[in-house]
Amino acid sequence: MSTEEMSSMERVLTTLDHREPDIVPYFLLLTTQGAKEFDVSIEKYFSDPEMVASAQISMQKKYGHDCYYSFYYASLELESWGGNTVFYPDASPNCGLPLIHDINDISSLEAPDVYESPGLQKVLKTTSILKEHAGTDIPIIGVVMSPFALPSMQMGMDHYFDLIYEDPDIFEELMDINKQFCIQWANAQLEAGATAICYFDPISSSTIIPPELYRKTGFKVAKSTLHGIKGPTATHMASGRCLPIIKDIIKTGTSIVCTSVLEDLAEVKKECYGKISVLGNLNGIKMRHWSLEDTESKVKEAIDKAASGGGYILSDNHGEIPYTVPSSVINEISRSVRKWGYYRSN
Repeated sequence: MSTEEMSSMERVLTTLDHREPDIVPYFLLLTTQGAKEFDVSIEKYFSDPEMVASAQISMQKKYGHDCYYSFYYASLELESWGGNTVFYPDASPNCGLPLIHDINDISSLEAPDVYESPGLQKVLKTTSILKEHAGTDIPIIGVVMSPFALPSMQMGMDHYFDLIYEDPDIFEELMDINKQFCIQWANAQLEAGATAICYFDPISSSTIIPPELYRKTGFKVAKSTLHGIKGPTATHMASGRCLPIIKDIIKTGTSIVCTSVLEDLAEVKKECYGKISVLGNLNGIKMRHWSLEDTESKVKEAIDKAASGGGYILSDNHGEIPYTVPSSVINEISRSVRKWGYYRSN
């Protein structure tokens, strides 16, 4: 074992290079949990970018994980288009009613300027504060909704699927508008200090659409969009399956893919080995009820399946750890990584 630990940045970059660092890197993607740090409501918490940054710094010190996470909540993007958000006392915020009521409205739709959105400006301020604090030692992970996933909030899932199947020309119009927004939003976060962008693309998951439809739609959108993002990206299916389309995801140019708890982590790692890194796949929903023994067992199992040879970051499988997961379980994840995650060659 090495007598000197790597920094989080060194650890992550080493594993992304498909080499073994000192210890398995782990991302605790904590969002609403930050409200507990200040004993405030989730809505109050996300109203203050300095509070969000302070919570990220505090939680990283507490749990020792390898990233800061500047993500607030998905519907924050929708707010910049004129939508709204519904807040809950003990769960992630969700989007309100769709803002596209008629597909004919898409032709006159214009992408908002991210620099004129008060909500998105809060994220950029949080990101810049984190960058000032982290320097080059800790990665900062920004987030965008993929252009292919955003319409599920813009117009609702049922109408969106009607659009995909019945109006391909208007579908392409919407993708072009959303790509413009997504690329600007991703690059704004990178300019503010984000190290990499998590590209949330759950509609592309084989859990939601058939692989052949993905190859005609979400794959092409991802390849085009990621080409315009001026930094490394991680593709996240937000609990959805990726294995049936893993070869296509690799072709998009992304650096990391997050796998679902519904998939065998060892099988995913085998398909990705040497080509793309793997993130995941602890079950965030069941995590709410794990004992400390359960937690250690699940962490050890994931490390045993995927850590060999580098190219693996341990995390949850959805992209955020639920508000109701107790801090004792989160702390046990950290303790278990440090117990079982050291590479023997170091």
